[in-house]
Amino acid sequence: MLGFKKVDVYVDGKGIINTDIAFENGKITAIDNNLNLEEIEKLGANAVIVPGFIDQHIHGANSADAMDGSIDALSKIANAVAKEGTTTFLATTMTQSPENITKALNAVKEYIEKDPSDGAKVLGVHLEGPFISPKHIGAQPLEYVASGDVETFKKYYEASGKTIKIVSLAPEMEGAEELITYLKENGVVASIGHSGAKFSDCENAVKWGVSNITHTYNAQAGLHHRDAGVVGAALLFDEVNCEIICDTIHVSIPAIKLVIKNKPHDKVTLITDSMRAKHLPDGESELGGQLVIVKNGEARLVNGALAGSVLKMNDAIKNIVTKGGVPFTDAIDFATINPAKNLGIYSETGSIKVGKNADLTVLDKETFEVLLTIRNGKVIYKA
Repeated sequence: MLGFKKVDVYVDGKGIINTDIAFENGKITAIDNNLNLEEIEKLGANAVIVPGFIDQHIHGANSADAMDGSIDALSKIANAVAKEGTTTFLATTMTQSPENITKALNAVKEYIEKDPSDGAKVLGVHLEGPFISPKHIGAQPLEYVASGDVETFKKYYEASGKTIKIVSLAPEMEGAEELITYLKENGVVASIGHSGAKFSDCENAVKWGVSNITHTYNAQAGLHHRDAGVVGAALLFDEVNCEIICDTIHVSIPAIKLVIKNKPHDKVTLITDSMRAKHLPDGESELGGQLVIVKNGEARLVNGALAGSVLKMNDAIKNIVTKGGVPFTDAIDFATINPAKNLGIYSETGSIKVGKNADLTVLDKETFEVLLTIRNGKVIYKA
């Protein structure tokens, strides 16, 4: 058995304890003292082992984007995000032509079938658009926005090999009720995103089956005292999971604190929503055929609109702990347990427990730097 001896480990149900941890054939086999195992390496006093991070909303990294529609692009993203402790992610598409979306979905299907052992695991797809509001497009091209349509979704679902896990949509748009109902019936997370929905629209959407809010606060109707909008619904409905981009650019620290204060602990999920410029120097980049300027950690279109982020998941955790005052283990939960539960994979991954996948991240407790990333018991990144 491989593993680590006398290390701090964030163990499911026990918190951070000093113990040995062993894994074999991709699974965690033992968490106890004095285990007979072969150490991967000796870790320093500042190291802590936590579950591998799960990013349910990421477009790209390292000059690649899910919309490139290629195995090579997905591989580049998978290996780049391993550097930030991510072991599982959803390749996120955007509003584009049906041909381009289908090409991207076909690539994800092929990549998952190949099941490469390097890099983070591509669990499936987050379909962000085209079923969104033209009034809240954010950095998405207006000409390809479409009404909610079950038949169109079915074509995309088949193209992806039925690997679409989340669909971001505007519940106020024509066809939304039928689409949300269909998604729920088929085990796909329906998420309110890029939407100008009124509170009553959101209330109906939750009854139909919506269970997630896409990048809370961004590209959606804000909180107003005469209509609480999407943000008000996000805060009030306990059953709804809230994604947050914790780069302190998309969402301010007080706004982050407001979500955490109002939501049940297991309904806050950190995402990066990163684009292809992540892990690259500042300069010009691209999103959906649109020029993006990256400067000082901000990615914006020429018109100034935010165009995704260049946020790394370990930095999101660092921000929420050091600037948001969130306890370390709570922040880890927001990037592990919570997305795992949201995506229905908590029995396999998302926490450290005997029998679960050996998906682990070794962090420096003080700097939040990633020292090692392990997926299915195999080292996929070493600092």
